[in-house]
Amino acid sequence: MKIEHVALNVADPVAMATWYEANLGMRTVRSFGPPNHARFMADASGQTMLEIYRNPKAPVPDYPKMDPLILHVAFAVDDVKATRARLMQAGATAVGEMTVTDSGDELAMLRDPWGLAVQLVKRAKAMG
Repeated sequence: MKIEHVALNVADPVAMATWYEANLGMRTVRSFGPPNHARFMADASGQTMLEIYRNPKAPVPDYPKMDPLILHVAFAVDDVKATRARLMQAGATAVGEMTVTDSGDELAMLRDPWGLAVQLVKRAKAMG
C-alpha cells in the first residue's frame, strides 16, 4: 500500500492553501468549494499530499497549543537557516532555535500563520 494523503481540519483552508503554495512549494491538485473548501496539495515530488479542509462536523484542533512533538509537517530543504528566515518573513513563527542532531541532521521548527507546526529538515544522510 501507499499513503495517498494526510488530512488536516483547519479554520481557513483557502488561505492556508494559498500560503502553502506561495511559501512551501506545494500545489493544489484538486479542490472543492463550500462547505468544506477542501484542497488536496502535492509537494514538489508530486508523491506526497496533504488534504486541508474545514469540516464543521469536527472541531478544528487547537494547533497553536499543541506541542509540535504531537503533530508537525516536515519539509526537506537544502538550507534550513535561509528557509527558516524566509518563512518567518512570510508570517511563520519560530519554535525554538535551529538544532543539529548527533547524526548531523539540521532541524528547525516553526508554526505557520494558523499555528500548525512545520518542521524544516536537512538530513546528513538521506532517508530510505
